[in-house]
Amino acid sequence: MHSVILAVSDLFQACPEIALFLALLAGCWIGRFRFGSFQLGGVAGTLLAAVLISQVGVHIDSGIKTVLFALFIYAVGYQSGPQFFRSLGRQTMREILMAGVLAVTGLVTVVVIARIFHLDKGLAAGLAAGGLTQSAIIGTAGSSLEKLGLPLAQVQQLQGNVAVGYAVTYIFGSIGPIIMCVNVLPWLMKRSIRDDALRAESQQAAGVHIAGEGEVESFPDLIGRAYQITKSDLTVAAIEALSPGITLEKIVRNDKMLATGSDASLQPGDNVLLVGRRADIIAAGAQIGQEAGEVAGLDFVLLRRDICLSRKDFSGKTIKQCVQLLSAVTRHGVYLVSLSRAGVKLALTPDTEVHDGDVVTLLGASADVQRVASQLGQILVPSIKTDLVFHSLGVAVGLLIGLAVVHLGSVPLTLGSGGGALLSGLLFGWYQGRHPSSGNMPSGASALLVDLGLAGFVAVTGLQTGQQAVTTIMQQGITLFLLGVIVTLIPLVLTMLFGRYVLRYNNTAIFAGALAGSRSANPAFGEVLSKAGNSVPTTPFAITYAVANVLLTLLGPLVVAFS
Repeated sequence: MHSVILAVSDLFQACPEIALFLALLAGCWIGRFRFGSFQLGGVAGTLLAAVLISQVGVHIDSGIKTVLFALFIYAVGYQSGPQFFRSLGRQTMREILMAGVLAVTGLVTVVVIARIFHLDKGLAAGLAAGGLTQSAIIGTAGSSLEKLGLPLAQVQQLQGNVAVGYAVTYIFGSIGPIIMCVNVLPWLMKRSIRDDALRAESQQAAGVHIAGEGEVESFPDLIGRAYQITKSDLTVAAIEALSPGITLEKIVRNDKMLATGSDASLQPGDNVLLVGRRADIIAAGAQIGQEAGEVAGLDFVLLRRDICLSRKDFSGKTIKQCVQLLSAVTRHGVYLVSLSRAGVKLALTPDTEVHDGDVVTLLGASADVQRVASQLGQILVPSIKTDLVFHSLGVAVGLLIGLAVVHLGSVPLTLGSGGGALLSGLLFGWYQGRHPSSGNMPSGASALLVDLGLAGFVAVTGLQTGQQAVTTIMQQGITLFLLGVIVTLIPLVLTMLFGRYVLRYNNTAIFAGALAGSRSANPAFGEVLSKAGNSVPTTPFAITYAVANVLLTLLGPLVVAFS
């Protein structure tokens, strides 16, 4: 057995990437299992698997952890940039209060535990850093310890204890928020994250139904129907005049195709294809004949295209006014099926205003759609390609932002690579929402960055700290670990109750995003996103995450001062 462990250790030393992907494999597999209503999830499962694998000895560079996390948080920001900036100023104060309550309760919990159990200042700061998973506390607490005027040897011992406390408590510090946000919070709210995420998405779209993956409408608004003419003295123009919501696209007489000019006459027995709004076709069809089954020659292909609106005289006008600006000949046979702004679908009503940069979706014959598109703006051709120039610049800008340091007294504050990449992702996502023709990233590509980036990040973290954490627990006893569990859970529970009964959060998905951000709990946020199935939790997370990064970093000197 010992020889097997040595062989595996040698393998991991030669290629630590194997350990990384084994942790991903085992962790995601473990995360699939359900125990009643509880499911660990891929992120927490990966962390546990990485800790187990680390026991044979793995050395993996921290650079890969930084890259993976930067990709994850940038993609999250990119997906939610337009909604984030649109939400600022409406309920931002609620998120700020959430982050503030968690920071205060976290500080009080650590200080009380340190005094009850007679922990020195180093272990207390380590409890805060690991139990609240805020690595920056290690640095701010270490700097504060140097200013206590103690002998150098004692300062170094206290700084070592910061690392010990961090190593022991960090693992559960990462898992605890996942359990609270993904399992306990939905139980408290008595609604699932997914259901509330869909509800919030629908509200953001002003009631527009957002179809889920694989969903199709049982009664689509735009349809094609074949009818056999039974009335005399009909023309194409007369039939289309029955309703502005229909177009006669084909005529078949005695198995021969006829021209469909507006003055073309129809005879009883002719078969025609009507395309348009379902209610209009049914009403018009009843006046011209009877619906036919499958008729040879009436097959017809419609083209669906997104167009980025750039026609200046349309901006600020209603849909009804824009339609009137287009001639009847120009808009003939073309139907507006959706309108979106910054990635959010808007209600299609005559009074809905359109703005420059909105994306309109048209449906019709290819030539008809091309004709209308040429008068509206640029056609956005669907592509599976990612604009790597745009997004490489975005990640680089985020990492540069993360290098900036602002000193609040003697305490250095920085967004770090994660905060910088999140801010950059929000900005670049907002820009792409305003200029849809640039910065393309298919949803599948961004989903891969989110899933692989976060799972890879926690895997590297577990591989790096797992061995030290287990060794320290064996040396120090289980007490320090259990104290870390208390530091992790009590602030989360108190903040969750504050959010539910004082701040009156009534949407589980939004609440879960805010709670995860209040703890800067990236693994928990990843699981919340996975449960939500959309980006609804991201805006509250982004606000509380930014505030929490500052407040939790400040806990280092405060824990040293009061413990």
